Amino acid sequence: MFVHSNMKKIFYILLACLSIGQVAFGQQFPINVISYNIRYYNNIDGQNIWENRRENVKALLKFYDADLVGVQEAMANQFDYLKENSDYDAVGVGRDDGIRKNEFSAIYFNKKRFEKKATGNFWLSTTPDVPSQGWDAALRRVCTWVRLYDKLNKKEFIFFNTHFDHVGVQARIESAKLIKQKIQEIAPKLPVIFTGDLNVTPETEAITTIRSFLTDAKEATIEPPYGPTGTFNSFNFNDPLKKKIDYIFVNKSFKVQKFAVLSDSKDQKYYSDHLPVFAKIYFK
Repeated sequence: MFVHSNMKKIFYILLACLSIGQVAFGQQFPINVISYNIRYYNNIDGQNIWENRRENVKALLKFYDADLVGVQEAMANQFDYLKENSDYDAVGVGRDDGIRKNEFSAIYFNKKRFEKKATGNFWLSTTPDVPSQGWDAALRRVCTWVRLYDKLNKKEFIFFNTHFDHVGVQARIESAKLIKQKIQEIAPKLPVIFTGDLNVTPETEAITTIRSFLTDAKEATIEPPYGPTGTFNSFNFNDPLKKKIDYIFVNKSFKVQKFAVLSDSKDQKYYSDHLPVFAKIYFK
């Protein structure tokens, strides 16, 4: 059947428009979110030291087109490295001094897509406004947040990211309560994303507290979850990956299309002692 060349052009234009339309979900554009404990910079990890992993970590974020990234355990040099020669801007402070000392719970965002409106930090303790150690925690712990304007969707939202203590049971319970209080204070009416290495599994009291006002992206995903159950691998390539301690939560302003625990590796080595958690989300 003969088709005039102009009709062919129209056909291909319509086909291209259909493909572009598939990018949007109900007229909204997706946001790719990753939470990733990147393992702090040190000299005791042998073959797994940061210098041997950092290019893979950065390549992973780029490959999955991460628009937003919450990282845990980023030392100052790691915080800087992930921003270098990238489309990311970032916010965060060192947990020990509120400036640059020790680990950041930093947030990275695509600076071409998002406009920063406000940012802040609070500590997981009874004195959250100053660098401090809470309850039975072994270390100071900080939560960083940023309010962003999405230029594609023309909407504002707030992203929170943190790292709960690895020792203090009561600290994790109280930290979850404080997170709930602070999110409700800082973002009472805005869409919310909350990420973190929470050092607790889903059946614990701390997660129950978070679930009382936010939804686990894994439980909300429209498509079946992808990848292993667990997120902690301890740099052991043969780990069964059953322990889920890393999370992405959203409030009712978002719907989740996809959720995954990403088990990417190279030469039978993971890029961190945690696996990154990924979600593709949309504004409702």
